[in-house]
Amino acid sequence: MKVSEILQVKGNILFTITPDTAIADAVSVMEEKDIGSLVVMEYGDLAGILTFREVIRAIHKNNGSLGTGTVRKYMDDHPLTVTPETEVNEVRRMMLEKHSRYLPVMDAKTLLGVISFYDVAKAVLEAQSFENKMLKAYIRDWPVEESEE
Repeated sequence: MKVSEILQVKGNILFTITPDTAIADAVSVMEEKDIGSLVVMEYGDLAGILTFREVIRAIHKNNGSLGTGTVRKYMDDHPLTVTPETEVNEVRRMMLEKHSRYLPVMDAKTLLGVISFYDVAKAVLEAQSFENKMLKAYIRDWPVEESEE
């Protein structure tokens, strides 16, 4: 299974912000849209990603307050990315190794979407469920050999 298959199921709704967006405004968007990340774009290029991890860091740096800084101050400016052709097993390895819960999907310099750890887990579970059903059907329909007497 490839990333492109996950994006097909997930859909293509995508929310982005600029690095100069106030951190408080970015958090408001995340809450309003019920999302855990925002891709940061600048002049049409990927500039970074803001996830709840960076938001927590901002709160910690500001002694329990979100502060008045911009997204640029807190975003991950070197996020891991994947392509539509990346295999899901590679995505799982990357996410686990780097503790990344969200990965932008890029086709060269074009942002296609974001996949989350949840999206990957759901896709793998559905694929395993389908395979399980197929195996059970195969076993159920196994040809019975007639015994010679």
